[in-house]
This record gives sequence, C-alpha cells and structure tokens, in this order.
Amino acid sequence: MQSPYLYLRGLRHAEHTVFAVQDGQKYYTDVQFNVRQAYSSGQQVKRSIMDALTTGLNVAPAPITFNWQTKKGKNNETQFEQKEPWSPCDPTHVDQLLGGYMRAETGEFTIKRRSPLSISAMRPLHPLLGGLERERENLTFDRTSHPAHHPVRVRDEKGNEISREDVDALLLSTKRNLPNRIWIPDHSRASGLFVYDVAVDLRTLFCVSVNTLEPELHPSKVADLKAQGWTETRNVFGPCLLAPRDKREQYMPALAHALVNWRITSNQARTFSLMETLAVAISDNANHLAGAIRGQLREDTERPAAKPVLDETAGAKLYTALSAGGYIAGAYGAADALDQAEQDILARLRAFDYENQAVPA
Repeated sequence: MQSPYLYLRGLRHAEHTVFAVQDGQKYYTDVQFNVRQAYSSGQQVKRSIMDALTTGLNVAPAPITFNWQTKKGKNNETQFEQKEPWSPCDPTHVDQLLGGYMRAETGEFTIKRRSPLSISAMRPLHPLLGGLERERENLTFDRTSHPAHHPVRVRDEKGNEISREDVDALLLSTKRNLPNRIWIPDHSRASGLFVYDVAVDLRTLFCVSVNTLEPELHPSKVADLKAQGWTETRNVFGPCLLAPRDKREQYMPALAHALVNWRITSNQARTFSLMETLAVAISDNANHLAGAIRGQLREDTERPAAKPVLDETAGAKLYTALSAGGYIAGAYGAADALDQAEQDILARLRAFDYENQAVPA
C-alpha cells in the first residue's frame, strides 16, 4: 500500500554560527555521550520554511494581530500586558494552509488547523559530529577608541542623571573607571553536521476539514472558500474543502523548493553561515531516512568518535551535493543534486490524487 506521507531528511553543515539570537545559542545535553548539542527548534525550522515558501511565491505572509491590554500598576501608572496573538485562520494564505493556525477568543469557539507538515528540530547528525563551542573570553561591545564621541551617562538610585563633574569626583574617590565598553556574556557558537526531518501528510496538504465538532474554519469562511473555487470532497478524516487546482499547481513547486533551500535568517545580525545542504534523502518510509543519512561510531579509535555516512542502499532516494565531499569520505556529489531533489519532491506531490482520495468503506 502506498504511504500517504512524504518523508524528507536534510543534512547541513553549520560553521561557527548562532541558530537563535535571544539568550544565546540553544542547546541540550546528550545523555549517552554527555556532550552539549546545539539545535534549532522545530518551530524555528518551520518558520524558516514558511518564509522561504512565501518569498518564493512573492506573497506576504498571513497578517497576525498582536494584542496588548492596558492595566493600572501599583502607583496607578498605565502598564501594558501582552496577550495571545490572533491568526486570521484563513487557508487562502499559503502559510496558513500549509503551516496551520489556531485562534482562541473568550466567548468564541476555538478554531485550529493542524499543519500537514511535521518538522523536527535541526540537531547534530550524531552527538560527536556537531555541537557547541564556547569561547574562553566573552565578546565586548567596545567603543573605547573614541571616548569623546561615545558618552557615558550615570544616574543615581532615583534615576536622576549625575553631572560630569560629580562623576569625575565619584570616580576619583572610589578609584574606579567607567570605560565605553560592555561585556557580552554566554558567547557560544554552533558548528558541525546537522540534520532535520520533515513529514508531509498528503491527505491534508491542500484539504481543510469542515468538521464542526473541531472546526478548522469559521462557518462564514466555508462560504467564502466555496465562492473562491474551493471544492467539496472527502478524505479519510471526513468532509473537507480542497484548494483549487491552479493554486495547488502554484504552491507545489514553491513548497518543494522551500523544503530543500530554506535558511535561518534570524541569526544574520550575529554571525552568518551558509548552512549549505550536503545531502537530501526522500522516501515514503520514515525508517529509510535514518539509514540513508546517519552517523556511525568508529571502531578504530580509543576515544569515542563518529563518522557521517551517506548510504544509497538504505531504501531512500539520496541526493548528494558537491560540497558533501569536503566533510564525508567517499561522498561524490553532483552539481544539480539539490535541483534533482526538488524535482523528486515535486513529482511525489503531483502524483497524489487529492480529488479522489481512497476512503475506507
């Protein structure tokens, strides 16, 4: 029986970079080898794929409403409290159709669509093949070379600014200095070979359920979609609306491209890395991916060590880029390997019969 899923594993090389800006590089500790593992969360990978998708289609992402509520503080001052953002819950926006959505308002029923894309975190191929580098010294934001051009401002405990003369007197009495410099703590970078996995549920890729018990659409939106050419059909989960054929044909090449060529752009203000794709494995069987691109423990070393392996006999279709030869012994890639991977994904997306899905009797 043909699987209704498309599975993909991508192998990437990251070099001295940061996947996340806030609070430094995210990491977890591998329990078997007791080493720290840098990672990019599945949510961040998903956001990057959606960004690549909308960029490729040259369309704006769905408008998200960010809600704030005012309230009075202890001294009757006005404060702002951030509330849950609102999604339009509109599958005519491609990032909502493929990325899913949820909106829960007080006094209204919850509307949510589960994304047909299940996306893993991007993490090291093997605990010994990628991880976290920590610098011995912290970074600095340093402007001491031009002290007259970059002023230093000092305030007292009440928030009042202290005059320069009083600051000079204070420094003389305390034998201190106040340089035009700030230390940046937790200076860490990610390097190594990283993998990410994606599972695409073809049954719900372009179909939105019209089930009213757990609604994915507001009743008024159902009528709007029908007016825009969405057709009534049925999948294994029940009645649904199917996106128009012209939209599906427009979205499929962009999705195939985004799954292979997405980039984490939120880190570019810190340290940019190409994060080049070394190989892509594609299959309708998730188990085949784990064998096609894997890390393998070496037996010829005293200390634990691993090597990356690309295996064309594991059952998945494997596409190897030229750059893989620089990191994996015996990897002979092709200049158009990633283009071939895109075409393979596109062919699998087009081969699925979205209009006439087989439904058990």
